[in-house]
This record gives sequence, structure tokens and C-alpha cells, in this order.
Amino acid sequence: MLSAAFLVVGCGKSDLADNPFLKEWDTPFGTIPFDEIKVEHYMPAFEEGMRVHNKEIDAIIKNKEVANFENTIAAIDFSGELLAKVGGVFFNMTAANTNEEIQALEEKIGPILAKHGDEITMNGKLFERVKLVWDNKDKENLNQEQQMLLEKTYKRFVRSGALLDKTKQDKLKQVNGELTTLESKFISNLLKETKSYELVIDKEEDLKGLPDWLVEQGKATAKDKNKEGKWVYTLDSPSVFPFLEFADSRELREKIFNAKNNRCNNGGDTDNKANIEKISQLRAEKAELLGYNTFADYVLEERMLKTPKEVYSLLEGLLAYSIPAAKKDVVELEKLLVKDHKGATLEAWDWSYYANKIKKAKYDFDAELTRPYFEINNVRQGCFDVITKLYGLTFTERKDIKTYADDMQVFECKNEKDEHVGILYWDPFTRASKQGGAWCNGYREQYKQGDKAVTPIITVCFNYAKSPSGRTTVTAEEASTIFHEMGHAIHGLLSNCTYISTSGTTVPRDFVELPSQILEHWCSKPEVLKMFAKNEKGETIPQELLTKMASVSQFDVAYGMTERYAAAYLDMEYHILTAKEKTGDITAFEKKAMDKIGLINQIPPRYRSTYFSHVFGGGYAVGYYAYVWSEVLDADAFDAFLETGDIFDKATADRFKNEILSKGSTNYADQMYKNFRGKDPSIDAVLKNSGMKK
Repeated sequence: MLSAAFLVVGCGKSDLADNPFLKEWDTPFGTIPFDEIKVEHYMPAFEEGMRVHNKEIDAIIKNKEVANFENTIAAIDFSGELLAKVGGVFFNMTAANTNEEIQALEEKIGPILAKHGDEITMNGKLFERVKLVWDNKDKENLNQEQQMLLEKTYKRFVRSGALLDKTKQDKLKQVNGELTTLESKFISNLLKETKSYELVIDKEEDLKGLPDWLVEQGKATAKDKNKEGKWVYTLDSPSVFPFLEFADSRELREKIFNAKNNRCNNGGDTDNKANIEKISQLRAEKAELLGYNTFADYVLEERMLKTPKEVYSLLEGLLAYSIPAAKKDVVELEKLLVKDHKGATLEAWDWSYYANKIKKAKYDFDAELTRPYFEINNVRQGCFDVITKLYGLTFTERKDIKTYADDMQVFECKNEKDEHVGILYWDPFTRASKQGGAWCNGYREQYKQGDKAVTPIITVCFNYAKSPSGRTTVTAEEASTIFHEMGHAIHGLLSNCTYISTSGTTVPRDFVELPSQILEHWCSKPEVLKMFAKNEKGETIPQELLTKMASVSQFDVAYGMTERYAAAYLDMEYHILTAKEKTGDITAFEKKAMDKIGLINQIPPRYRSTYFSHVFGGGYAVGYYAYVWSEVLDADAFDAFLETGDIFDKATADRFKNEILSKGSTNYADQMYKNFRGKDPSIDAVLKNSGMKK
């Protein structure tokens, strides 16, 4: 592999003359000119970005003035603007609009960027200046944000190996490079397996139980895949999960469930088991090099929950409620199963199907009757309206801003003073070039540098199946996902910070899900549903249906809770290994971990190891518990609104905005929460919301 330095030297000026990344973007608000960017532009731009970044770092080192906050800490934070510009576009495209060329480039550039970062954080002369500022911090009159940036910068250098001797630094660089390659490979394998699977149905009787919209979806997918006259279902969420819920054919449910549940666990080039074993081992080695017992100890040092013991205590405390509740559900579900299949035992591919039948029989609730009221554009606008009522942000579509896909939209966000706040890209539909799931990310962060106020550019991406009719509807649960990702978006859009590293969502992993998960609460409230839940005739969702939705809200919650907690537990088990311990066979390791918590056969962890992209490719290693911890935070935080008697209470919304959403990481997460709530969070609220505790 060519070194980064060699690549930069080999990049001539002629290669850069027409490169769009090397030009000032003459676009509205500096948005991305997607129509001008080609795959061949990325590598030269990355190389130039690293060259310029190195030059900026060199200038900091050679500064003859005594190191202080402005000429060292702030200067480091504001450096690398061009590199961030290129990376902001490239890594969003690897998720939202990828292809084989981009995937190959991702595997190539990852180790180069890792090495570039290591060369900076392990630069002895640069660290001397950082340490001098740290040692003399009491002599500078730093404000709260500056104190936090100084602490984050110093710790980032130390936690990246600045205090290690050269031998250990070289080893750490090697480990970081290998990890980057393996994590990229993990994601690439998962995308290939997810997108390659097709359940092809050629007999109409096998469609029994599927609602009309799902039949039409399968027909449209078949047409797209040149299989006209048949029906095709895939492992994309809008396809596989409804199929499991509605298909009468137990055989086909089992088939598609096992395909989903065994992704990258089938041998061959896309099998991820060897990748997991290597990633786990390398992370343990990294922790040992840096002086930590395990990778979990290393990661949690910077979190709200500081130790593995605290995380396990959280998970085990909640599992003690959810697993017994799930076992009771199994008994009830199996009673229905044996009526259809005498002597059968309930399996994971039966759960959604029979839970849906119980909802109809016991609660007189049919989720399909709600779907016409959740048209995707209405849901989006309803979410926008909630955000406007809470925080004063407005969203106006901008058709003059370029996108990378035809079915996207772009919105300009303004505050209550009608001032520009940022840009939001809205990317709702699934496509072959897009990884699965839903996410929010940034192309550009908010910050202030002198007279320059940089506004954020945020994207929210989903994987909803676009209806052939042109009117795409979603379930109530899928609607809550829109609110979730928009919660992340407003965390970035409402940021009001000076420095890049303290801005927006640069908070601890177990705090970052609070803004997203709390916004989900509004999606299910009757007064909010009446704002946007309307059918094709414009009729508002009837009160009778709202009453039924409320009555069924605590049914079958044990499944979702247990699968989330189990996944978080599995994540921890991989990362409490020391460098001397091995995972061994991945399938056996996973089973042993799940047996520890008494996980029942009918509920697999939400993500099995071989497709656990959050942990082995998405930056959530020792972090999936964050969703669980944030359930505690968001339930407790939403109680602050409920206690006022008004879910749109302005004083509470202003406090949440001013103490959390706008603050980035300018203060410690636990202190920001206390500033908002006035107390520490409690798990009682989440247990009460689920009906597991009165």
C-alpha cells in the first residue's frame, strides 16, 4: 500500500485544477454540488486535504509564541477544514449512495486517514504545546466551552497514544490501520449480503395474509429486478418486517427470517466471523497498549456510565423485568400457534405474526387501519410542526439546492427571528446503493471562527419502500423513526457553539440518543397525531382508532425491549475481553453470552454478531447500551413536560433547548442533564411507560 506522503507527492496540480473540492462552492449556503463530484475526485482531494492539514499543524508547532489556548488548542480545532469538507461528502456517500468504486476507495482510504490522524495525535512536538497549555490552564481566563475543549483535546492526544514510547506508538498505528480496514470490510460484506437476497414468490396462494400494499410492493420490486409476473421480497426493513408480520405461510416466514438472521454467517467471501474475531482482538490490544484492562474500560472512561459494572447493572436490571414478561407472552402466542400447527413450538419467525393476531382478537386493533393516516410527507410535516412549536425552527423546501438522488428534498431551517440556521437533506426511500437502516449525519458542523459563522448541513436518511401509487404510507412505529432521526437533526441544527469539537452532537455516545429518543414521545400523543395523521381524503385519524392505539401500546413491548437489551449485552461481552483472551468460535461465543442472561430462543438479539454494524463498523462499540441508557434519560426527561400538563410547555422546551440542544459538549453530560431536569435520571419512568412497573 502506498503511503499517504507518497500519494500526496504524486498528485500534480493538473489533477486538482478541475477538482470541485478545491474550489469555493458557489451554491446556496455552501451546499454540496453533487452534480459536479465524481468518484475520481475523492482521492486527489483527500491527498490535498491531508497535505494542507499537515501544513497547518506544522505552523502550530513552529509558532514561536509560548503555547496558549488560542495559538494551539483553538488552532488545532479549526485546522483540517478541507479534509473535513472532502470526508463529509465521501463518508455520507458510502452510506447513502455507494457503489463498488466507492466501496473499494473506502477500504483504501480508511487506513491512510487513520495513519494521518495518528501522525498528528502522536506528534511529540505538537503534544508538548498541548500539554503546556493543559499544565497552565489555571493561568488563562478560559470560559466553560474553552475549558471543555482543552480537556477534550488533551485527553484525545493521551488516549490516542501521545504518552507512549515509539515502539508502542508504531504498534498502535498498525492496529488502528488494521481496524479501519476490517471495519470497512464488515460494512461492505453486510451491504452485499443484504442487497443480494431475494425471496421470489411465483404462486399467488403464497401471498395469503399479505395486505394489498405489500403485495403491490412485492410486484413492483419484482418488476425492478426484471422478474415480472412474480413477487419479490428483500431484507430491506420495509420488506422483511411486514412480511414476517402478515404472511400466512410459516415456511416462507422461516425462510426470510433465517436469511435476515444469518447474514454474513454463511461462509464465503462475505462471511464476517473472521472479521469479528480480528476486530475484537485488535481492540483489546489497543486498550492494553494504552494502559487499560479492556476496550470497554477504555471507551467508558469518557461516557456517562463510567465502568463496565455500571453498564451491566443497567442491562441486568432491565432484563430482570423484560425476560419474565417475554416468557409470559410466549405462552399466549403459542396458544394461537398450535391451533394452526398442532404440536408446534413457537419460533422467532412466528412472533410478529401471532402478536398481530392477538392485537386484533384481544384489543380489536388492526395496525393496517392506521397506515392510511401515516402518509410519509404528512408525517414529516407533522414532525416539522412539532419542532416549530417546541423550539421555533421552521423548514422551507429549497428546490434550487442539488441532491444526489431524484426522490430527495432539501429544506432551509430558520429560527423564530427568521434567521438562517442550517440546511436539512431529506432522503426517505430505499435503493440498491444505500445501506440499510435509518440515520442522521452531518456534512458540515456548526461553529464560529472570528467573524465567520458556519451553519450546519445535516442529512436524515431512511429506507422506506416507495409506493408505486405515489402515496407512500408507513406504520405508526415507522413514523416514530422519522421523529427519532429528526431529534438528532435538531441537536445539530440548534447547536450554538464556538468550536467544532464541542459543537452539535459531539457529546458522549450514551448522551447523544437523548435528543432523538425524547422527540419520539410526541409522535404518539393524540394532540400531535391530530395535527398530521390524515387519510387520502384529508380526514383526521378518528378518536376510536386513537383509543385503540393507546390500549395496545403496552402489549408486546417485552420482545422489543429484550432484543435491544440482549444486543447491548452482546456488545459488552465482546469488549470486556483482555488482550490475552480470545473470542474463539463466534457462533459459540454469541450463544454463551445470550445464555448468561437467559435469553429465550424466540427472541434473538436485535443484531446478531455477523451483522451488528453499529458495533463492528458504525462507531458504537461499547455503545449500543447507549440506546438503553437513553430510554432512561428520555422517559425521565419527557416527564418534565408531562409534569407541567402541557407537552408543548414553552418554559420546559426552552430549558431543554438552552441546556441540552444548543450546548453541544460545552459542559459535562450529567451536569447538562441536571441543569435541565434538576435531578439525576431514574429507570422508573421507562419501566412505567412499558407497563412493567406500576
